[in-house]
Amino acid sequence: MTIRAPAGYAAIVTAAGRGNRAGGGIPKQWRELKGRSILARALDAFAGFERVILVVHPDDMARAIVDFAGPVTIITGGETRAASVRAALDTLEGSGITHVLIHDGARPLVSDAVIQGVIDALQSGAKAAAPALPVTDALWRGEDGHVTATAPRDGLFRAQTPQGFFFTQISTAHRLHPGDAADDVELALKSGIRVAITPGSEDNLKITWPEDFQRAEKLLETRMDIRMGNGFDVHAFGPGDHVWLCGIRIPHEAGLVGHSDADVGMHALTDAIYGALAEGDIGRHFPPSDPQWKGADSSIFLKHAVELASEKGFGFGNVDVTLICEYPKIGPHAAAMQARLAEITGIDPDRISVKATTSERLGFTGRGEGIASIATVALMKG
Repeated sequence: MTIRAPAGYAAIVTAAGRGNRAGGGIPKQWRELKGRSILARALDAFAGFERVILVVHPDDMARAIVDFAGPVTIITGGETRAASVRAALDTLEGSGITHVLIHDGARPLVSDAVIQGVIDALQSGAKAAAPALPVTDALWRGEDGHVTATAPRDGLFRAQTPQGFFFTQISTAHRLHPGDAADDVELALKSGIRVAITPGSEDNLKITWPEDFQRAEKLLETRMDIRMGNGFDVHAFGPGDHVWLCGIRIPHEAGLVGHSDADVGMHALTDAIYGALAEGDIGRHFPPSDPQWKGADSSIFLKHAVELASEKGFGFGNVDVTLICEYPKIGPHAAAMQARLAEITGIDPDRISVKATTSERLGFTGRGEGIASIATVALMKG
């Protein structure tokens, strides 16, 4: 689930650093975890915010535009973290934003619960809020590889992000203290802003060292969100000389009757995706009472479902479509259907199955009165 932030909330994701300690030859935020960049995963968590500002290094601007332009406002950062945050805050001036959450782009596994905890604290009257974990290990001071002293750990916390603030207050804090700071809480405290501590998470790690990638990958394996959806559709034969099935025009002695192009295969698949997302069916998004969809190409519906899945952070595991009819024969066209569905969904053809069966001359399909289709889809996020 993606957090739906209250109106007036914006998120700033900082990613202008170089991150050389993590190795890999490129800045750590652009390295991949399970097929997606660290930065993409960090941004996913804030898709439900009114505004999202991404701050990147000038050298990364072209890539950022390709990967994220559209729902995300992309700006270049400064020489320090604080300078980058100030640039983002300046971008939000006059926009009506009342609250802002500031997150480190190197924390790709921040959970909804951590974000919601910060929002809840702000909504409950806190002037600022930030997640943290209490220090439980013994603390030492050291020099030249040896312990020189111990330090009390009482009242110490490990800071995390996102850190949340009233927009005007954190903007003022940055203007009053233009130097660099470890985080925005440090600047808030310098300005006398009281910061509430909200629950952090051990999973909300900051990628810093090479071994952090292995830990993050193991965490992703345990928190993957897998959704299954089923779709079913039926259309009757009527006048015509062809049918549309899974995006392919097939000559036939009859057509299929429907408000759109009556592509029963695409309709079933579209409903399967909506079902996996708990987003109803085609009729909710494209009402048959709306004349603009009369005769519409069903790829419009399928593309919308695919885009909705992407917005929610889901990718496709596999797609399985079964067409139920006595005729036309599906076998000669199955490969073309597979290719067309792959083109629309953006997944490899070997993850898409298109097959056919008859109903042994039983029922309306057996009598040649129409075509039915069943589709199943697996969506994955993690």
